[in-house]
Amino acid sequence: MSQSRLCYVTEKDEAEQIYAQLEPIFEDDGYPIAITEVDEDKEIFEVSLYIEEGAEELLKRVEAVVGTGKFQIEELPDIDWVLHSLEGLKPVRAGRFFVHGSHDRDKLGADDISIEIDAGLAFGTGHHGTTAGCLEMITELVEKEHPTNALDLGTGSAVLAIAIAKLAPIEVLATDNDPIAVTVAAENTVKNGVAEHVTTATAEGFDHAIFRSHTPFDLIVANILARPLMDLAPALSSHKAEGGSIILSGILESQHDAVVEAYEAQGLKRQNTLHREGWVTIHLK
Repeated sequence: MSQSRLCYVTEKDEAEQIYAQLEPIFEDDGYPIAITEVDEDKEIFEVSLYIEEGAEELLKRVEAVVGTGKFQIEELPDIDWVLHSLEGLKPVRAGRFFVHGSHDRDKLGADDISIEIDAGLAFGTGHHGTTAGCLEMITELVEKEHPTNALDLGTGSAVLAIAIAKLAPIEVLATDNDPIAVTVAAENTVKNGVAEHVTTATAEGFDHAIFRSHTPFDLIVANILARPLMDLAPALSSHKAEGGSIILSGILESQHDAVVEAYEAQGLKRQNTLHREGWVTIHLK
């Protein structure tokens, strides 16, 4: 099958802005997306999306977000571009965590907590500002509040569930509405040695039976998008244990106040906000 990529080369600031706009839309749909530096001296970066078929239609969707005349279609040789697109990304340190692919195991420091996530079909590799913000906040709250029962809602590749279980050997439920993501998440919990603590499940919402056997949660982490998070405010709040915490991300800085208002309407109070790469991570109690 022929493979293509959509690519755009520009200065660092514009590249990062476009990447931030496109990643939550298209990688969540299964399109690998990468941002790579092509000229360090001039700070020139390239944003790329990889696809096996339907490049013209994908280009139209991209242009609806960032405008026309930027991205070009390039035909590619038969290479595993899913793997290739992520191997070019550098490992990420967030909180006490070192998120990396298997090819970067040799870069682990003595005090790093390793989370190994290779390229796959599930969203969430740790390179996005929302995931990094969540990892930093998880580090702080697990050590400060000592939760005993946690939920990673919209788990994707299970980065956040793995992080919680590595910080403390507690029960963690990791759910997603995408069965492929859940399969990948389960594999990643095994790879990272926390499968005995993390339960993975495909669940569209809180009506799934899995929640009845796990609720309430001392810690809930939901790295999704602002609108779904606002819609989920009543359900998320009702599944939180008394005195527990909620961490929300997948939220642009411009959406911060609206999300906080939705949860304040449920009786929660914002405790802290982390800002990373134009995104925010919010802690509520």
